[in-house]
Amino acid sequence: MEQKFIAAWAANREKAAKLGVRMRPVEEGTALKNARYILSGNRISDGFHILADKGRLDLSLEALAVDKRFTSLFSDEEANNALMRLLDAGYRF
Repeated sequence: MEQKFIAAWAANREKAAKLGVRMRPVEEGTALKNARYILSGNRISDGFHILADKGRLDLSLEALAVDKRFTSLFSDEEANNALMRLLDAGYRF
């Protein structure tokens, strides 16, 4: 499951890059740890606001964190933070 998440996050970053949204690269070995760190605090993921402006929050880390394929990788707090960020930005499921 973790490998699928890492691959999906990498694919989303590539798609975002094609839209002109710059995101820091994440090393495979620390990807899940980094994702949990971002989702556990007040820091939003790279490119979140730009993706929101482009109507592509589906490419954000937050969207992956609430994707039913990957919810088991995150704590309730991390998933709730992701969900609240998405809802606050007007994301439609």
